[in-house]
Amino acid sequence: MALCPVVSFVMRSRHSTRRAALACIAWVLAAATAGAAGEGEWLDIEGQIQYGYYTEDARALANLATRLDSKEDTDPLKAYYAALAYYRLSFTVEEADPARAAEGLEHCVASLAGVLQQRADWAEALALDGACLGSLAQLKPLRAPFAGPKSRSQLTRALQLEPRNPRVLMLDGWREYEHAQGSGRAVKDGACAKLQRAVAAFEAARRGEEHVPEWGTAEGYALWGRCELDRGEPVAARDALERALLIAPEFALARRLIARITAG
Repeated sequence: MALCPVVSFVMRSRHSTRRAALACIAWVLAAATAGAAGEGEWLDIEGQIQYGYYTEDARALANLATRLDSKEDTDPLKAYYAALAYYRLSFTVEEADPARAAEGLEHCVASLAGVLQQRADWAEALALDGACLGSLAQLKPLRAPFAGPKSRSQLTRALQLEPRNPRVLMLDGWREYEHAQGSGRAVKDGACAKLQRAVAAFEAARRGEEHVPEWGTAEGYALWGRCELDRGEPVAARDALERALLIAPEFALARRLIARITAG
């Protein structure tokens, strides 16, 4: 099946519009759920999730997550992308609505539970599960005694399985960065170094053949930039953020961080 032409425009054009992206969601989901979806359809769905995250469109992310979260479908990729949509939704609403963010993370963990029953050694799913559990432990302290240690064990297992996987490296580095808040310089340096290694892995992967999952390069740069900015390195931060925006011009978080540097 041919890729939706609107998606290619949305994800590659600096002048893309939200309306164009939303117009394609129904087409993509219908194509993917009509039968066994090929990699092209899943990459289109991934692109819609990423675009919703970049533009901080909580409504689009919620709709995608709900439609992908089908309990009748046993396709692990569909459940994985439902979890990714919930994870992105939680990031998007966390500041304004922490309770809704926590609910999204609970859905993320629930979606991945079924995936990991089918594919217990899938590093991508283990890493995303670890990321959702880590954020959940921070938002819901009562869940922390279980979610915190399990987050660490899932990410450790993912790293053992695929030590050069860029998404695994990024999600592990991001968890360390979150825990580094209020810590000393050495801990922050270690988190930034992990995110820098993740970016290098993304760049190496971009030279290879496309496959699913494919997401993460732009946010890898953005998270590395945020880490560098927080530890007082604005030049390195700006370079990383500008690279993020070259990949995803609509990335609202990267734009805000660049504005913060410019404002001094």
